[in-house]
Amino acid sequence: MPLHSSTFEYLKPTDDQLAKMAVLREAARVYAEALDANLPDGPDKTFVLRAHRSNAMWAHVAVTRLPDGTPRE
Repeated sequence: MPLHSSTFEYLKPTDDQLAKMAVLREAARVYAEALDANLPDGPDKTFVLRAHRSNAMWAHVAVTRLPDGTPRE
């Protein structure tokens, strides 16, 4: 499946999208703190925290796009 033409474009979030992103960002922060506090130090913890950071960023993309990759209005 090819990427949508706007995949690498900047999509300015609407006020509603910004509000949703703030909720997701806070939830991601809380979960990251729980992971950091409860996982033993080592490469697995590093991987989990980096993967979580990536998932948090993709959650913000999902807020601004439709399932087919087109920008939400």
